[in-house]
Amino acid sequence: MNERYLNVDQVAELLGTTVRFPRRLIEERRITYVKVGRHVRIPESAIREFIAANTVEPVLMRSAGLRRAA
Repeated sequence: MNERYLNVDQVAELLGTTVRFPRRLIEERRITYVKVGRHVRIPESAIREFIAANTVEPVLMRSAGLRRAA
């Protein structure tokens, strides 16, 4: 079990957000977390899953010459 558990500050830094964002994810139960006494820790795998689930792939645009005026 080599899972790394991160605190809210570390998650915010990893995601490039303020600490409010991971706290909101925890409050809304949108991310897996572990309570260690009164401390909250987020598994690194949960961060990877969250990013993967919310990643939006780009849409490939067709050539402009293929469009027709209505």
